[in-house]
Amino acid sequence: MRILPCILSAVATMGITTLLNVQLPAGESKTPRLGYFLSPQQGFWQNAEPADVSFDGDIKVSGLKGKVDVYMDDRLVPHIYADNDLDAYYVQGFLHAKFRLWQMEFQTYVAGGRLSEIVGEGRVNTDRFFRRLGMVYGAEKTAKDMENHPELKALVESYSAGVNAYIKSLKPEQIPFEYKLLDYRPEEWTSFKTYLFLMFMSYDLTARGATTDLQMTNARNYFGYKDFEQLYPAVQDSLDPIIPRGTEFAKPSIVPQKPAGADSIYLSHTRTAAIAPPELPAKNNGSNNWAVSGSKTKSGHPILCNDPHLGLNLPSLWYEVQITTPEYSTYGASFPGAPSVIIGFNDSIAWGVTNAGRDVIDYFDLKFKDTTLQEYWYNGAWKKADSRKEVIRIKGKPDLVENIAMTEFGPVMYDNSYKNASTEGKYLAIHWTAHEGGNGPEVFFRLNRAKNYDDYIAAINTWKCPGQNFAFASVSGDIAIKQQGTFVARWKRQGDFVLPGADSSYKWQGYIPVDENPAIKNPDRGFVSSANQMPTDSTYPYYLGAPVNFPPYRGFIINRKLSAMNNITPQDMQQMQTDNYNVFAEMARPVILKYLDEASLDDTDKKYLVLLKGWNLRNDINEKGATVFRCIWDSIETQMWSDEFAKSKLPLPWPDESTLLESLIKDSTYRFADDINTPDKKETVRETITKACKKACAYFKQLEKEDKLAWGVFKDTKVTHLLKIPALSRFHLPIGGGTHIINATKDSHGPSWRMIVHLTETVEAYGVYPGGQSGNPGSKYYDTFIDSWANGKYYRLLFLKKQAAQKHEKIKWHISFVNG
Repeated sequence: MRILPCILSAVATMGITTLLNVQLPAGESKTPRLGYFLSPQQGFWQNAEPADVSFDGDIKVSGLKGKVDVYMDDRLVPHIYADNDLDAYYVQGFLHAKFRLWQMEFQTYVAGGRLSEIVGEGRVNTDRFFRRLGMVYGAEKTAKDMENHPELKALVESYSAGVNAYIKSLKPEQIPFEYKLLDYRPEEWTSFKTYLFLMFMSYDLTARGATTDLQMTNARNYFGYKDFEQLYPAVQDSLDPIIPRGTEFAKPSIVPQKPAGADSIYLSHTRTAAIAPPELPAKNNGSNNWAVSGSKTKSGHPILCNDPHLGLNLPSLWYEVQITTPEYSTYGASFPGAPSVIIGFNDSIAWGVTNAGRDVIDYFDLKFKDTTLQEYWYNGAWKKADSRKEVIRIKGKPDLVENIAMTEFGPVMYDNSYKNASTEGKYLAIHWTAHEGGNGPEVFFRLNRAKNYDDYIAAINTWKCPGQNFAFASVSGDIAIKQQGTFVARWKRQGDFVLPGADSSYKWQGYIPVDENPAIKNPDRGFVSSANQMPTDSTYPYYLGAPVNFPPYRGFIINRKLSAMNNITPQDMQQMQTDNYNVFAEMARPVILKYLDEASLDDTDKKYLVLLKGWNLRNDINEKGATVFRCIWDSIETQMWSDEFAKSKLPLPWPDESTLLESLIKDSTYRFADDINTPDKKETVRETITKACKKACAYFKQLEKEDKLAWGVFKDTKVTHLLKIPALSRFHLPIGGGTHIINATKDSHGPSWRMIVHLTETVEAYGVYPGGQSGNPGSKYYDTFIDSWANGKYYRLLFLKKQAAQKHEKIKWHISFVNG
């Protein structure tokens, strides 16, 4: 009888062992292998970092030319001192990997359409989207172009070698937490992964243009071109452009010709319709930057400020670093996954970037001979298409192969195998400047070393995609801004909709010459600035693209404030970067009150109207008026647009808030106020706004019950882990701001790196980002800066010479790297 318990015990042991070493389904994902994940020796427990951990070390690695010293300050910011560039970037790669390995590799899995390899078939649609968008294709083009820049290529390869040196040093227990959770291991880093990451940034800052093209096509087809022009106008009354009004521009070198018949075939005639893709960058990816000259500062020296607005994630997109060689010393925010400083300063200049918002993606509607996609109709004949095979590996499942036709315009993103109800029977090729390759890292290598305005211009003129507004200031006193990228020379409305692809007449006719991109140096007004608004007024000789990509209000209030300021200090700039004044509400509240029929409101409704009227126009965390305004305006938009838009079977882009506000200011009989669902009655603007306010007031009662009327609680800002794991995220942050506000903090999007640089002879700089230097959730340095960021506090950035770093009171650790 003893043998039966023995057999049962053995079976149970084998079952438990098996259970602990397989991934079990859990909703859309899977559990980790619990035996490995919970192992005391190698499991996630080992990722807990002691509060008093020491980062001192003498590290021997292969591939260095000399010794590199790294001094880590009390915020875990490394100050790298190397004898040459190759060693500097090698060590930067090592440190990026040491503190952010999982993040930097995970982002390349996303960009490369490889998520299914690590999380299974639940992310196949995401992978298909990125593969068909041409992310890998574009990175391959960059890799090929880098062959023509051997010195630049060597620097990227040295960075990769540093990443791999750290990966090779990893012991099983040291593997970052997320690898253990998802049950996979780091793989070798390559320069190609860096190029993939740069493609991801191009996607994040330009790919919404592809969505806009599709949805704008739907809108043109649905409304007709005449109404379309009213809903999506090409000009904005409230625009205060980056380059001041009245600036004279040279005659254009390229005058693109609109094809014969475009007015009937392209602008008015219904051509095609397409639904938005499933993975979209945030609409409000933008930023603020400005530089004030010494004529407006207390010290007589320029000050440059920058705060790029991106998704708020943990680990943060940014990693602070100082890199010093005998030729230069640069400090700022770097991208884990790419060498050099991306936004920052050295001892001579500072620079900051904002998104240009220009349209660099178009779709072309093609006709193929048959479903094999081997030939398409082009210029009156069948033209042979090339083919590209993308293999998507799926964890626990067979591979999925995407066969993508390659055409004169680019890859065919939508075809007979990748479609939806709106693209049925359509073949849409995508043309994107990011597909044309480039030497992306070059601009930052050059900016890191730049000494003056000429160096700055030479550096940024190498930039191709995504289009950026590069602000500049120097110790010598110059300030400047230039919008730089590879921009298509377009005729009006070219590319705002899906373009005909049957012949070459709708193709891009050339790129705007670099010297004709909008730029200004040392303007009389004493400052330069950008906040994603249109770069110029209508006198600029090239078509800039649909205004839907250019929010005007942050630029408006920044320029108004800077115009009025004098004797400016860095502390003034800190207050301005975190300012919560709502200039959009300043313009919109009088319009609401003008049309609102107060007599029709009940006593409870009037209580909320009192909050609106008495509001100080600031989106501070305790302001209830900010919530009342936002909800009333949203309700007005819904009341104005939803009757027309709800009848469309395809997604349409709602008109910009500026369109509605400017229309109501100009037109008291605005015809879109009428509800088309009540054909026997024509509603007035007054009736529509009053109805919208009443609906909002009903919502306020519920918010008040839940104690969510204060703006900070209502907005509810959070910084979430990249895997959306609540325990690894930060919620309910007490921070104001919002859409159209300089402090553009929304629920999960906002200032991802605030930087202020005072260009005195000894550079004075301040910065903060919503995260921490370590990507390890088990480290106290994981989210160190979030509270300071939320409270509008800044850190003094330690820009140190090596001798000073060796004895500075805030330097806590020293790491030496030698070849061995």
